[in-house]
Amino acid sequence: MRLLRTLALVELGAWAGMAAAAAFVKRAVPSRGDEESDELALVAVLDGIDLRSRARAFRGGSMFAWLGGIAVDLREASLAPGARLKVHTLFGGIAIRVPPGWRVDSNVKALLAGVDVRSLDAGDPAAPTLELEGIALFGGIAVGAKEEETTEARAEAPSAA
Repeated sequence: MRLLRTLALVELGAWAGMAAAAAFVKRAVPSRGDEESDELALVAVLDGIDLRSRARAFRGGSMFAWLGGIAVDLREASLAPGARLKVHTLFGGIAIRVPPGWRVDSNVKALLAGVDVRSLDAGDPAAPTLELEGIALFGGIAVGAKEEETTEARAEAPSAA
């Protein structure tokens, strides 16, 4: 019983320490960038960020999610040549939507986490390319393009009545 109590206190202390460190990082490292920014530095610690970019020459930047989440929609942005995005998660998640015409090259590593990178025009060498690098630890990173749903497809879809 004493061993179980000791282990519970150690685990509780570890989680409390991580939460305190996350709260410190949240105040010390603010996010930079908005809908019109060509370069982003998003930091989501103990909260979430939802951004729809309309950048005219998106060059990339960085995203860091720690016990939080980031959702970025780049479907209205134009991609600059050589665009590179660094993504890092720790017990958090990052979701990035890209337009169907972009190619996404990923060098993202995962440790007890999930990374899902999909682009529709992956084979076109002339397509604008977004390079991803980073790591996911105990979290997830999802990047993808989704074909727009047409009016006919919506009409044919079964309704949930």
